[in-house]
Amino acid sequence: MSENSAITVSHLVKSVNTQEGELTILNGINMDVKQGESVAILGPSGSGKSTLLGLLAALDSPSSGSIKLDGVALENLDEEAKAALRKQKVSFIFQSFMLVDTLNALENVMLPAELAGVDKAKQKAEAMLERVGLSHRLTHFPNQLSGGEQQRVAIARAFICEPKVLFADEPTGNLDSANSDKIADMLFELNRESDTTLVLVTHDMELASRCQRQFIMDSGRLTEKVSDSTMAQSAERTEEASAWS
Repeated sequence: MSENSAITVSHLVKSVNTQEGELTILNGINMDVKQGESVAILGPSGSGKSTLLGLLAALDSPSSGSIKLDGVALENLDEEAKAALRKQKVSFIFQSFMLVDTLNALENVMLPAELAGVDKAKQKAEAMLERVGLSHRLTHFPNQLSGGEQQRVAIARAFICEPKVLFADEPTGNLDSANSDKIADMLFELNRESDTTLVLVTHDMELASRCQRQFIMDSGRLTEKVSDSTMAQSAERTEEASAWS
């Protein structure tokens, strides 16, 4: 684990009991994500991506192994302490938006800030909604907003408390291509400006390619995808070594 690690995972296992016996969903996961990095987790449906995301965000507990979130070992925390940690350090963007139906856009964005005791929550929520192009929709309720607008409200809500880590589960999965591109632009722009660690679960290869690192989940195991540039650099080093031998 490096000093600036936002997430460190060691030998992570998640198993559940089924009628057919014990089912291992995650099997020996190891990863280290530095503060401010953007990471994509890819893989087929049922491979364990969303399960891993829930564990990293302290929404669930592993069967064995260790997760450190901003240096804090999650296995040492009870549910109340995990909730406090999430409130202080984590935001989550859900594929289904998870907006509160009885609150308007402004109130939805204000909610986590008010719960965290952030000063001037209303002014900050207004500024975030303006940032995502929804200053004209402050008093509209979720059922009065399009899918793209609801996702922009969700992004504004996720960033209002300036989280150390932002987890996003298929953040563009329900959007058309035009809205998908806009949402991605906002995610990475806010990620860079806030130095927020960004961890995405996605099927969208174009979205994943914009992340600094990509991991592939398959049959409960996680491997990092080696980029073309990394492969090229490795090949160059091999050629240089051969030339001097």
